[in-house]
Parts: sequence; C-alpha cells; structure tokens
Amino acid sequence: MSLESLVSEIRARGEAELRAIVAQRDADLARLTQERDGRLAALREDAARATEAEVARDRAQRIAAAHLAARRLLYEAREERLGRGFAETRQLLAGLAAEPRYAGILQRMFASSAARLGPGVRISGRSEDAALLGRLAGKSFDPTPRPILGGLLAETVDGRRRLDLSLDELLRQRADRVRALLA
Repeated sequence: MSLESLVSEIRARGEAELRAIVAQRDADLARLTQERDGRLAALREDAARATEAEVARDRAQRIAAAHLAARRLLYEAREERLGRGFAETRQLLAGLAAEPRYAGILQRMFASSAARLGPGVRISGRSEDAALLGRLAGKSFDPTPRPILGGLLAETVDGRRRLDLSLDELLRQRADRVRALLA
C-alpha cells in the first residue's frame, strides 16, 4: 500500500466519520428543536388554561358581587318601603286617637288591664287622654303624661307587674304581621 492510498483511506474514513457526526448532529438538532417546540406548546397551553381559569374565576367573582349588590339594593328598597309603611301605620294609629270610637277602645283597654292586674291598678297615658282616663280610673289615675301614640299603661300598686297597652307597643308586638301585610 502506498502512502497515497493510505492517505486516501484515512481521508475516506474521516469523511465518513464526519458525515456520521454531521448526520448525528442534525438528528440531535432536529430532536432538540422538536422537544423545545413541544415544551413551548405545552407551556403556552398551560398558560392559556391558567389564564382562562383566572378569567373565569374573576368573572364568577364579579357576577357574585353584582348579585350580592343587587340583593342588597333590593333589601334596602324593601326595608325603605316597610319603613314608610310603618310610618303610615303610626300616622293611622295617631289618627285613630282623634276618632270618636277611641274612647270605647280606651274603656276596653282599662277593663282588660283591671281584669289582668286586679283592682286598684294605676293607669297612665297621653296628656290628651287625661280627662277620659281620669274618669275611667278615678283615684288610681297617674296624670304624668306618657310619650305614646295612644292607649294606656297599667301597673299594679306595688309596681311588680306592668301591662303596656299603648298603641306603640301593640304595633311593635305585631310588627311581623304588619311586615307580612306590607311586603
């Protein structure tokens, strides 16, 4: 073998190894590019899903907040309407005290309080009702005026038991029924 054939043999082997190395490099480069593209696609997909989930959560929170605000406004409007209804009811009760039948109502209240608390019950009420209550209760009438819409307050002589038959208290006791009627 000559030197030239040896060199050409080495050169051929070198070129073959070089082609194999270049082919391996190209294959590795293609594989790495494919892996990188796959990872980027997965990251983009995960980011899109996370963004979509965050947007959905934010939307749900905003919708819930809007529903809550709407319910609060509805509740406030209902309470305002009920407040006006109670104010009108109080005005009607104040007007009742000016009607002729009010004297009969006070008489029935006095009779009821005397039956419940016994004889000698102390009676008090509005200053406007003092004359009528004084006739009904006699000496057991307390002329101290009370800040009520109408009706009377009854108390035993010893002060242990008290009966509040004021129109204010009767309205308060029946507030749930009045609310149901006004709602």
